[in-house]
Amino acid sequence: MLKQLSPDTAMKLAKELGIPIEQLVHTPRHIVLAKLAELANKQTPQSESHEQEESNKESDA
Repeated sequence: MLKQLSPDTAMKLAKELGIPIEQLVHTPRHIVLAKLAELANKQTPQSESHEQEESNKESDA
């Protein structure tokens, strides 16, 4: 259970994970952490490619 989250953090996390906040607070911590890791892995390739595009634009200028 995630009892140590602030209400604001819990709301943001539930929104990112696409689950109701009531479900989030009763979900075991290791499952929530695994879902967060999946989200981070999905976002990392996008941000890396965006950074590469920007560095390419700067070098072309």
